Order: sequence, then structure tokens, then C-alpha cells
Amino acid sequence: MRTNKFALIALALIAASAAAQQQAGVYPNRAIRFILPFPPGGGTDIVGRLLAQRLSEETGQPVIPDNRPGAGGNIGAEIVAKAAPDGYTIVMCTVSLAVSPTLYKKLNYDPLKDLAPIGLVAATPNTFAVHPSTPARTVKEMVALAKSGQGKVSFGTGGPGSVNDLIAQVFRSISGGKALVVPYKGINPATVAMLSGEVDAAVISVASAATYVKAGKLRALATLAPQRSTLLPGVPTAKETGYPELEAVLWYGMLAPAGTPPAIIARLNQVFTRIAAAPETRERFASVGTDPMAGTPEQFADFLKKEISRWGRVVRESGATAE
Repeated sequence: MRTNKFALIALALIAASAAAQQQAGVYPNRAIRFILPFPPGGGTDIVGRLLAQRLSEETGQPVIPDNRPGAGGNIGAEIVAKAAPDGYTIVMCTVSLAVSPTLYKKLNYDPLKDLAPIGLVAATPNTFAVHPSTPARTVKEMVALAKSGQGKVSFGTGGPGSVNDLIAQVFRSISGGKALVVPYKGINPATVAMLSGEVDAAVISVASAATYVKAGKLRALATLAPQRSTLLPGVPTAKETGYPELEAVLWYGMLAPAGTPPAIIARLNQVFTRIAAAPETRERFASVGTDPMAGTPEQFADFLKKEISRWGRVVRESGATAE
């Protein structure tokens, strides 16, 4: 009886494996729901819709962008975490996915357990920018200015828990707690406040910063990315300024429900890798200050764990919380 029991189990496993392989072999054969967990019109929406269009072209199937904003991207991520693991519901998340586990007192899903990484697809570098009236011309001088107490250095942010807010908190820590962090309802109002001189500094995208820097309305002290930006080639990276802890890249990654067959995950990763390598993708992303990214699901999984650890530490030190 035991032999027959084990034989039946083995046959069931073989059948399940064959079914998964068959499913992946014809995948996709119908429309894919592409969840965008932020409002229409923002950077995530723009990048996501570009990718959705290219994914449809590559697979020959409709790819339907579905904006599900709210709770810092968690509403959209939760929808996918609880969806059928068949590859027909996927989500493009940002660095907020790594911030949420520590920032929110309660999440209805676990990013590491309930979502299956497909791969990184894009990244938008940020810039440490200041109003031209600010006397500091380097990050080091900005830190010294804040420490001196000669005029309170103020940092505008997009609100508690946003990446630009957390980087402002890191700067505040570096400067001995003497910088003033001023939260706004989004990074756009914070940028307007910096342009008017209401606050001294803010972390904004390189694309936004480049426009204002070239017009003489802002000064860029550092690009908060591993490498310099082609939009601001003369601006050093955070590491080059001696403050690597200020690095903050707004990354975009694709995920599916946990339990999605590995063959389908691999298929999606291959398609997104082709999309990233296409010249038209690079050209369209460049127009919005974004760089295509690629990598294996395993690399993205490892990256996500490190990001959750890094931002979790920053959130705890800042004391930021969200309901």
C-alpha cells in the first residue's frame, strides 16, 4: 500500500509539473491585467503604460493597465498578492514596496511571501537640489551649514514615509539633527516650495532637476544614484561626495502572485528583458528621465530583501509611521 501511495503522489507531482509546463508553453493566451498601484499621470503610470504597451506588442495579447492607487501602493500590491497565480495579474511596484513593511503598522500581505519577483524593469535617479540662494555648493558644505545653526536648513519632502522624506531624515541625522524636515502633500508642492525659496532643499528626480538647473532656478549638489546622470553629467554622485548613505533611486519592479509557475515567471522575465534592450524603449524612457533595467527574478528577490532591510532601518530611525 505504501508503495502505491508513493507512486500516486509521484504521478500527481509529474502531472502537476506537466500541466504547469503546458500552461507556460501557451502563455499568454488571453489578456493580462497590469496593476499600477499609483494614480494616473504620475511617473509610475507613465512608465507602466509604456511597458504595458510593449508587453502587448511582444506577447500578441491585450495588456490592460489598471490603476489601483492608495496606501502608498499597497492596495494595488495586495490585489496581486491575493490574485490567482496564473500569470494573468501582475503589478509594477516601486521602492515604496520596500518601505511599507516597516512604515505601515499593518499590511494585509507580505511582500516577500505573497509576491513572486519577475525582475527590475526601470529606475529613475534622484537629485539633491537646493534653491540658488542657499550658500552651500556641495553636500559637505550643506551638512556644515546645517551643523553650524546659522539659519535653519530646511528640507521639503513629499510627506512622511516617502523616499524623499526618508532621505531628508538621513540628511538630518548626518547633520546632527539640526536640519528642519518640512512635509508637503506630495513632491510637486515641495518642489514648488523649493523653487520659491520657502524651503532650502529637496530630493527630486533628475529629469525635473535638470530642467530647473539649466534654467538657473535650482542648484544640484549630488545625483543620488550609483552613476552620474547624462542629464546632469557635471553633478557628482552621492558616493563621490562622501555620503553614499544618501543614495536613493526610484526603482520599478514587476511581480506576480506567489505560487505562479516558475516557467511563467521565466517567460515574463525574458519578455521584459527584451523590452529593456529595445532601442525604442530606451528612447522613450530617456524622454521621461528613466533608465531601463533588467535582471533575473533571483537577482530582484535578493535586491528586494536588501531594500526592505535598508529602508526599514531608516524608517525606524526616523520614527515615521502610517496607518
